[in-house]
Amino acid sequence: MLTWPPPQIPRLPGRGGPVRVRDTSTGELVVAAPGDTATLYVCGITPYDATHLGHAATYIAFDLLVRSWLDAGQRVRYASNVTDVDDPLLERALATGVDWRELAIEQTALFAEDMTALGVVPPDVYTGAVESIPAVAQAVRDLLAAGAAYRVEEPDATGHGRGDVYADLSVDPDLGRVAGLDRKEMLELFAERGGDPARAGKRDPLDPLLWRRERPGEPAWDGGELGSGRPGWHIECAVIARDGLGLPFDVQGGGVDLRFPHHEMSTSHARLLDAGQGARIHVHAGMVGLDGEKMSKSRGNLELVSRLRTQGEDPMAVRLAILAHHYSCDWDWTEGDLKLARAQLDRWQRAVSGNGGPDATATLAAVRSALATDLDAPAALTAVDAWADDALRTGGTAEAVIGAPGVISRTVNALLGIRL
Repeated sequence: MLTWPPPQIPRLPGRGGPVRVRDTSTGELVVAAPGDTATLYVCGITPYDATHLGHAATYIAFDLLVRSWLDAGQRVRYASNVTDVDDPLLERALATGVDWRELAIEQTALFAEDMTALGVVPPDVYTGAVESIPAVAQAVRDLLAAGAAYRVEEPDATGHGRGDVYADLSVDPDLGRVAGLDRKEMLELFAERGGDPARAGKRDPLDPLLWRRERPGEPAWDGGELGSGRPGWHIECAVIARDGLGLPFDVQGGGVDLRFPHHEMSTSHARLLDAGQGARIHVHAGMVGLDGEKMSKSRGNLELVSRLRTQGEDPMAVRLAILAHHYSCDWDWTEGDLKLARAQLDRWQRAVSGNGGPDATATLAAVRSALATDLDAPAALTAVDAWADDALRTGGTAEAVIGAPGVISRTVNALLGIRL
């Protein structure tokens, strides 16, 4: 699958240090990637609607991680997916009378436009669920052969689905290490977030679907001995991450709503496929709300990036408004956020417009330090604000350092993704 064009990232004086992030599983700040190569998998979109600000906040958060790794001199390999066949996509296509393939292509292209406008570095490996099906089918066959999966011969609630394949979670002693939830919590969330705990014939209500046999009117692919069908969601990401990055890899990221069941289950699948480990650590972004409720497609309370762009909003102001909130926090989008960001962007642009200004050395160090400490974008913005205020207050004084505005402009571009 083709990705979007990468932004140009300017080089900065010196080099950043190791980046520490908070591991969801332990709650501890840990070095995100201790080696020369840093590997990241961020779960992608299901393309049945346009990119909303919750999506944007998640991808911008991990964009900060990629940029900080690059600044530290690490080689970065970043993988992501597009779930271009799944129940929500098929349901939306049916409801709107649009072919599901056309809807997926249209919305994936719009997502790429939004990411380009927001200056998000694209993944090196960008794989759609459909193109991953041969590899996923083989992985499911491998799990069956290893005794880590089983078939359910009882039909589902629709009267179909004989031969669906489920993972047998009882063979994974490390299940639960990602999210740290008790069984009651897992069952509740599994039912809320696409699971089927009441499916007859399963060995355990939590066992997740690996291969869904063909249903009338649904797309299906040849799974060999699995029969015709399509992959489950969690195995899709496990296989794409394995094939794109190798196992183990450094960081698995996404919104906090993916912590369970998606990241718990995909990590379990990766462990069983590799007889070892999936992601070393998991990092999750908070939820973005609107009017006091989580912003989501199902609720329809969305602020869309594409809509803001169409209204003439500068994508850099949108990005700044998002960066004003720490990635791990839940927060509500307001018009006030955007108003402040517009003014902040204007102030920064005026501050770097001259040839000279306050020395930029300490500001560059402060931005690097903030991002190296759990991607603290608000602290980084505060450091740049202080420099900009000083520059606008003092103007071209005799103490001005020639070239300092250029260093600041390159700093916010390279590390924060803000083009001035």
